[in-house]
Amino acid sequence: MSRRNLLRGAAVGAGAVALPSLLAACGSGPGGDSKTIRMGSNSSDTVPKKAFADAFAAYEKQSKEGRKIKVNTVDHNTFQENINRYLQGKPDDVFMWFAGYRMQFFAQKGLLYDISDLWSGFQGFSDALKAQSTGADGKQYFVPYYYYPWAVFHRASVFQQHGYTAPKTFDQYVELAKQMQKDKLDPIAFCDKDGWPAMGTFDYLNMRTNGYDFHKSLMAGKEAWTDKRVKDVFDSWRRILPYCQQGANGRTWQEAAQSLQKKQSGMAVFGLPHVGQQFPKEDQDDIAFFPFPEIDPQYGQDAVEAPIDGFLLARNAKELKNKQSMESAKDLLKWLATPQAEDVYLAGDPNNIAVNSGADTAKYSPLQKKAVELVSGAKQISQFLDRDTRPDFASTVMIPAIQKFIGNPKDVDGLVNDIERQKKSIFATEG
Repeated sequence: MSRRNLLRGAAVGAGAVALPSLLAACGSGPGGDSKTIRMGSNSSDTVPKKAFADAFAAYEKQSKEGRKIKVNTVDHNTFQENINRYLQGKPDDVFMWFAGYRMQFFAQKGLLYDISDLWSGFQGFSDALKAQSTGADGKQYFVPYYYYPWAVFHRASVFQQHGYTAPKTFDQYVELAKQMQKDKLDPIAFCDKDGWPAMGTFDYLNMRTNGYDFHKSLMAGKEAWTDKRVKDVFDSWRRILPYCQQGANGRTWQEAAQSLQKKQSGMAVFGLPHVGQQFPKEDQDDIAFFPFPEIDPQYGQDAVEAPIDGFLLARNAKELKNKQSMESAKDLLKWLATPQAEDVYLAGDPNNIAVNSGADTAKYSPLQKKAVELVSGAKQISQFLDRDTRPDFASTVMIPAIQKFIGNPKDVDGLVNDIERQKKSIFATEG
């Protein structure tokens, strides 16, 4: 099944389209004992999958009640594209998902359990983290686990070999790309077969051009996509497209990151784990990054894209109707909110950053420490396009729109007119 077909079904209500067999495996079904907690996981890539296995094993080991976790892992993209129907169908007790708007959307639809009672006992989470875990009703629904910043990644050795310096402005970024092209490199590793990677480039171009507040308002459906400010974003993007790897709509994020690792490309706009997972251990110390360059001085490099991942309770999970099963699920969430739980995970996946202030950062790599500095120095933090807006708008409108732009960047007016038309239709509904 193609990504486009999956995406077009992503926002369809439960029952309208048959649930793909892959995601159906994530449903828990009736029965089972109250000490077995069913976990819906989207961590299908090797590194995070193993790290989560270690963390869940640590939980089981410390559980005095003998509680166990049954993990149902589904391909990341498949899970994400079908989350709406999954939550309205037969979801697992606990599932992995994202903070911010993507969480709030499902909380408003009544598909999540309120866990404000647990938050009253949590320690080590900042007010900003609590805000990203809070629904529009002021209640908490989300347990944050880690975050990872997006930036422009490169190999330090390649920059050293060619005498490149990290650009501070967009003009310098374009000039660096031109020089890389002369040096027989693909200046910018680029991909969008998975539908979401190019969103990071759009977000940074928008926040650097128009500021975080406009970006947030645009994602909330409060600004017109036909606004000149949006057209300016696409115009800036057109400036760098000639220096991006061609054929992006047919390239996966893994392939793009591997081209950076193989020194075929010079730079890539990615999240920390996307690059880190594709570099072997002996190359990890060669990963470097710089903040996405400034476009308008009044906004500088103030905003940083740093998505937060974590855990939630699915209201439609049959097992959670049982009091003992709910106690087990909440016990797991309480443990996942501890510094120790994050320490176990990050020992196996050093490509993310702990959110709990009590987590052990002594073993952080230089890259992780630099990532902490980037985020801690940010004036605003965004969650990523497909997390900062309605999931149906992101999946059925923005993914095909961005892929269309990449394939044919000339008709910006036609593109934004089409986005605006669809946006009005989608945001006029309750979702």
